[in-house]
Amino acid sequence: TQNRRRLDTALRVLDIITPKPTITTSRHRHLLLIQDFLRTGSNHSNARNFEDDFAKINPTKDGVAVVHDIIESFSVLSEENSHYDASVLSTAVSFCGSTRNLRSGVQYHCLTVTTGFIASVYVGSSLISFYGRCGELSNAYKLFEEMPIRNVVTWTAIIAGFAQAWLVNECLELYRMMGNSDLKPNDITFVSILSACTVSGALGQGRSAHCQTIRMGFDSYVHIANALVSMYCKCANLEDAFYIFNTTCGKDIVSWNSMIAGYAQHGLASQAIDLFEEMKKQRVKPDAITFLAVLSSCRHAGLVDQGKVYFDSMVEYGVKPKQDHYSCIVDLLGRAGLLTEAQDFIGKMPIHPNAVIWGSLLSSCRLHGSVWIGIQAAESRLLLEPECAATHVQLANLYASVRCWGQAAEVRKMMKDKGLKTNPGFSWIEIKNEVNRFRAEDRSNTKVIQIVAVLDCLVEHMRPLGYVPEMHDEELYDTL
Repeated sequence: TQNRRRLDTALRVLDIITPKPTITTSRHRHLLLIQDFLRTGSNHSNARNFEDDFAKINPTKDGVAVVHDIIESFSVLSEENSHYDASVLSTAVSFCGSTRNLRSGVQYHCLTVTTGFIASVYVGSSLISFYGRCGELSNAYKLFEEMPIRNVVTWTAIIAGFAQAWLVNECLELYRMMGNSDLKPNDITFVSILSACTVSGALGQGRSAHCQTIRMGFDSYVHIANALVSMYCKCANLEDAFYIFNTTCGKDIVSWNSMIAGYAQHGLASQAIDLFEEMKKQRVKPDAITFLAVLSSCRHAGLVDQGKVYFDSMVEYGVKPKQDHYSCIVDLLGRAGLLTEAQDFIGKMPIHPNAVIWGSLLSSCRLHGSVWIGIQAAESRLLLEPECAATHVQLANLYASVRCWGQAAEVRKMMKDKGLKTNPGFSWIEIKNEVNRFRAEDRSNTKVIQIVAVLDCLVEHMRPLGYVPEMHDEELYDTL
């Protein structure tokens, strides 16, 4: 009886989801976004898939029971045609966003359209945030444009979506539009803008956002201060970062981690370690992120013994080492040329090494010309990621570094036969407070002339100081 009751409820939901011939034009536009995600086969199969999907994305709870409760609530709504609190649906959509479950979230989107909850500013904001987290920015912006009512949460959701994609210029344009709508941004809005400036290294834009936080009185908020510290560290302005860190009242663990990681990122190991020791004196308990930053600073500075000590001390603070911590130690030993010790360390790890750990050992082998250990590391990594183009390239470069041209050519041919290509990396440059992204040999950027001019200027400044371009053996091989 219970199973039949759940099945009947699921079938009623599917009837709600199915587009009706009398649907309005406004709702039809929303359904066009999701029609590819809906199945048109057996109703019984759809009902089972709907509940199974929710159970998969929520393994720690009774996923079927949770979705059953939500389904039953909306079934009652459809039967009684009464007003219903949209908070349940908003929560469900938010959960799909946090788990990046696009299919289930799209089904909830369909439910909001057919039941009329799409007009709710809270549900609409949740859907915008959901699509933003899933990387569907075009759909997120379509929803944003069609919302009849927008509040500060709505604007923050769309700004956060573009921030996650590192589109700082779009974030600032949306912020300007928000100001024209007579709505005032809140602290979460500025955190999103600052995060976009952080990942793109937009110092000028970040300074402008900083001024706005001061003007609106948000600079005293700890999470705003933490975002500013991260932004200035990323933009290599460590002096301003430390000033904000030092003058922040009520610093939390994120504050300490942000500043320590900033020092580590720029190779300032002594400052990172000194701040870590001061942190312990202040009786702030370090966490996994703290130790990761400290170990990273040790590996950049080649502090092998000190790095080992900090790694062993993690147990004293109740922090269990994870893959990233083990990877730091492997990289630390590898950069110091202790390749055999690094290989033994991997063999004694209590957890199975991932592709990043083998990649760290492979890079160190290439640096020190250790071909045989490098081959073993490459083979181990390819077992985990057989289609990884970067591993093939590193292996070919490793052969080239010891002038084993035949083996290097064989690896290159293997890549060609498999159709493997490396994804080009991007660089950013800020010109007149505007961030421009580009890659090598990319002429599509409209500001390419200005970008090349800045790079040429940097080269001209480097040459009088004795810096000349270096050509490695594998790069010479690439030009043959």
